[in-house]
Amino acid sequence: MRIFIAFEGFCESFDISSDQTVQAIKLMIKDYFDIPLSEDKQGRRYLELIYAGAILKDSWILADIGISVSSTIKCVVKEEDKPAFYVYNAVTQEKVPIKGSFYLLATKVSLLKTLVTLKCGFPNSVYCLRTPEGREMYDCNTLNDYQLDIGTTLRLDVWDGWKEFLTGCLLGNKHTVQCFLSDEEPVLKYQKRVALYMAAFFGHLELAAWILKQGVRPNAAVGVHPYREWCQETHHPDVTKCPVHAAAEAGQLIILKAFVNYSVLCLECQNPAGQIPLNMCIKHKHKDCVLYLVTKMWSAVSYPNFSLPMKIYIKLKQWLLRAQSHILTTKWLNQAAVFRTRVGDTVIVDGFTKSNMTSKARIKAAGNRDYKLPNLTDQTPHGKESCPLTVTKGEQKVIKLKLPPWEDANVYRLHQKKNIRKKAAQPRKDESMDQNMCLAKVPLPPISSLRNSHPPFYYSTPNAKLLLNSSSECFSEHNGRTPRDNAIYCLAIASAFKEKPWLQQLGIARTLAKKSVCKPVC
Repeated sequence: MRIFIAFEGFCESFDISSDQTVQAIKLMIKDYFDIPLSEDKQGRRYLELIYAGAILKDSWILADIGISVSSTIKCVVKEEDKPAFYVYNAVTQEKVPIKGSFYLLATKVSLLKTLVTLKCGFPNSVYCLRTPEGREMYDCNTLNDYQLDIGTTLRLDVWDGWKEFLTGCLLGNKHTVQCFLSDEEPVLKYQKRVALYMAAFFGHLELAAWILKQGVRPNAAVGVHPYREWCQETHHPDVTKCPVHAAAEAGQLIILKAFVNYSVLCLECQNPAGQIPLNMCIKHKHKDCVLYLVTKMWSAVSYPNFSLPMKIYIKLKQWLLRAQSHILTTKWLNQAAVFRTRVGDTVIVDGFTKSNMTSKARIKAAGNRDYKLPNLTDQTPHGKESCPLTVTKGEQKVIKLKLPPWEDANVYRLHQKKNIRKKAAQPRKDESMDQNMCLAKVPLPPISSLRNSHPPFYYSTPNAKLLLNSSSECFSEHNGRTPRDNAIYCLAIASAFKEKPWLQQLGIARTLAKKSVCKPVC
């Protein structure tokens, strides 16, 4: 069949077969128009075919996606810069691409950590970067000192025992954050500042509101881990960034409103570069945040007899806070401590002590530390006796656990079955991510909960039911998706052809589904 290719103002005809792939057509176009394509460490130059508003993949066959005789396909040449580095996040187990040119190798590690923070949302003092050989990279060194090449995959490691805590901050799960807070008071305060920073970056309002109630100020610097307070000369400049700066960089309007309502000093809080949140929102092009901050900064604070512009009110409040801090420091005069660490506290110095940033889980990082078992006495039904169970370990204290009485065992099993059914009905987050993305594009009727919704002859014989189940399992084994998931996937692909009517999109989806069923059999 003959199709037409539109490329840079030209429209040329090509005679091809209906079973040819998109990749074969790209090769024909490259040879006909003599287009130089390249791919190296820094980037690649490639062809892209567009039909009916959808970008065609190389593995697609023309007949499957509804391309008929005399169809016109648009061809464009695109250039893509490859990431300078990849960073493997040990917490999320994802590879984060870091864009940059060849000259990034001549910069310091501190600049690379700034780029990583903007990507992953972790404060600089929470993690360290390591080379593929496992060497820790220090902020004062350049990337060339570690003999790195373009495209190298680095590893991001966090403090030992913090993996679960940071996962809770990423998801905005307040209960997980509360469970994995440290018992040490200095570390606990630092963790709360980190949690508020990440809640501001990712927009978790519930977690941010809880931390604000704990007394953490949004205009207070995150700082460094208490174990690193003696290394002030080598601190990254971004350790003085505040949670309000993270909200401004990420464009989290709701979090910004909550912070400003908590303290108007957030409007004039400066980052290490001397920028206030308004300047940062303008830099990152967050229009809604800019409009809100401008309205707030040029408003007035009203009192019964007079009113003050917001800028003057902020300056007065800052002056009062400085006066209060000066009164407190004059009590100690020459005893003003530079460091907050005390005798007996743990101190970590780069290059001299063993690093505690290896991303170990809480139990592994604790080593031989003994954890208290949870108290289950509150879960016992009232008014009934319970049988105590003692647990001993070495010379530890004896802990008595109360279990439900034997008479309620059947009731307990029923509750367990109900919970298992509820969990089975709810798909896991990581497994259903692709399905949810497809469902957002293609609305489908919900799965029917009626057992007798099919005609009587549908399950008329046991052999028919067995054949249906076996074919479904066979399809899932070869394809990796259930028949319903495969239908959602095919409809999502067909919906990319926005210029085609809905019935034609449905026909493309049916063809793709048929091909996906036939391929494993062949």
